[in-house]
Amino acid sequence: MKFFLDTANLDELRRGAAWGIVDGVTTNPSLIAKEAKPLEEHIREICGIIYGDISAEVVSTNAPEMIVEGRRLAKIHQNVVVKCPLTRDGIVATKTLSSEGIRVNVTLCFSANQALIAAKAGAYIVSPFVGRIDDTGWNGMDLVRDILQIYRNYGFNTQVLAASLRSPTHVSQAALAGTHIATMPFKVLDLLFNHPLTDKGLAQFQNDWNKAFQPAPAGG
Repeated sequence: MKFFLDTANLDELRRGAAWGIVDGVTTNPSLIAKEAKPLEEHIREICGIIYGDISAEVVSTNAPEMIVEGRRLAKIHQNVVVKCPLTRDGIVATKTLSSEGIRVNVTLCFSANQALIAAKAGAYIVSPFVGRIDDTGWNGMDLVRDILQIYRNYGFNTQVLAASLRSPTHVSQAALAGTHIATMPFKVLDLLFNHPLTDKGLAQFQNDWNKAFQPAPAGG
């Protein structure tokens, strides 16, 4: 499973890149807006930090403008994946862009039927929002499993990206389901390292080593 960071913060991306386990980045207009920099300039900087798929989302709401915007975003860098919303216009744009060889991440997916539509339109990635579905009282990971099964049934090549992951448990559940990609905030990626027994074991090893090999007292 690939790990993507769901952030546009350059400091977080540099810290994640230093670990050598980040495969890509997802951004959206809200995340870009927090950084208060021009979209294209900021995406280009991200591409210089993380080598992998970098999702950049259109902000237009009608298909003709999405298509123009998507083409422009795709020219920023070879690793840019254009994000389009799972609306009627977004699907029209996805079909056109994918037909031109532009990779599209269809976002804001909340049902298996929507995911099926995205795959038929040629989506490179579909992004079901696990945490937001959980907020409604439904099980977001069940949706991920349903989408994966449907794609297996018909041989779709669209990758499933589990989005809105809010905890390490979400990440492990996505991995068990067979999700191709998990995107998460930096704080969730950081939490994946943690386990109290690791900390306890390391402290014990260091303590034992220091007792056995501490320097002899000076003098005598």
